[in-house]
This record gives sequence, C-alpha cells and structure tokens, in this order.
Amino acid sequence: MTKPRKGKRNQAFSIEQIVPEAEGYLIVDPKKCTGCGSCMLACSLAHEGNVNPAFSRIQIISDPLGYFPADIQMAVCKQCLYPQCLIVCPTDALHIDAEHMNVRRIDRETCIGCQKCMHACPFVPSRIFLDVQQKKAFKCDLCKAPPYRKKKSGQACVEICPVNAIKFSAKTPSPLGENGYTKNLRGDGWEQLGLPTD
Repeated sequence: MTKPRKGKRNQAFSIEQIVPEAEGYLIVDPKKCTGCGSCMLACSLAHEGNVNPAFSRIQIISDPLGYFPADIQMAVCKQCLYPQCLIVCPTDALHIDAEHMNVRRIDRETCIGCQKCMHACPFVPSRIFLDVQQKKAFKCDLCKAPPYRKKKSGQACVEICPVNAIKFSAKTPSPLGENGYTKNLRGDGWEQLGLPTD
C-alpha cells in the first residue's frame, strides 16, 4: 500500500509531486450506452451483496427529455494522474493501492466519512460516494476482489454491459480531462443498422 508523500493538507497536487500512475482505468462510449443500468446493478451486487444503484461505483445518468447524444452520461472514476481526492484525505484512507494497478482506493475501515474527498473530486457528479448509514466513502477500485463476486479478475461493469459500452484500458499514460476517457467503441455493424458511428 503506497501512501502519497506527506505535505500540506487541503492543497491540490502540483506537477512536482510524484504520484504513481494508475495502471488501468475505464473508458466509456455514452453514444453506445442504452442506459439500462446493468453496470450499476452488477457493481453494487459485487461490492455490497445487494442490487442497489445507490451503492454502485459507476453511475449512469439518463435524461429522458434530453436529445441524443447528450441524454446519457456515464460517470466513472478516472483514476486521476493527480488525484486531488487523495491529498485531502485526513486519515490516508484514500490511498494508492500498489498491489492492485495503483488504483486510487478507499480503506473503509480507516475512512471517517468527512466527505473531503467527495468535494475535492473535480468531476460532476463526484466519482466518490457516501454510504450514509455507515458514514463511509466509497469509489471504484477496478474490482479489487469484491467480496460478493466469485470471479476475482476483470471488472463487473465491463463484463455485464450488454452492448460493450464500457472497456478496461491498461494504456499509459492515462488521459487527462473528461473527454480522454470517452472513446468510440462502436464497430462496423452500427453503420449497417443505420446507427451513428462517429
């Protein structure tokens, strides 16, 4: 378990601070997503043992009155190169897991539920969530041994998606910004069906 270099708390990471880069992240294609929510159900089942979208580490936000392609947003943790959530954690519960792809991960036993990480996340909605009953934060850990999942490799959301709108990528360096994690995952068959390919 690698901890960040100690420094002043409540400050954003500067480029000079050395943080191990995540060795994997999720990429998504919101134009391909149907908004079915299967990924959310699989995520909550794998991590919490029950089907409850409120406990999903991935969120699919659908706007039934919106127009394609802005009617669906896929909110996944970016495993940021400079994770502001990590630097503001007062207990180091949010840490870099060197044993699992350097994923930015929350130790729920150490978490005090202060929500500083949630507010530090630069994305809207925040990619960090709060279990209001246990007062503990949680986020995507790229499925590091979820307790209720028999298969111990791969990501539950990727495997369950019926249209393959989510993929795991081990490419480095990680992209920066929101758009770097959004890719065209549509194949030639989409054009044959008269669906958008760009």
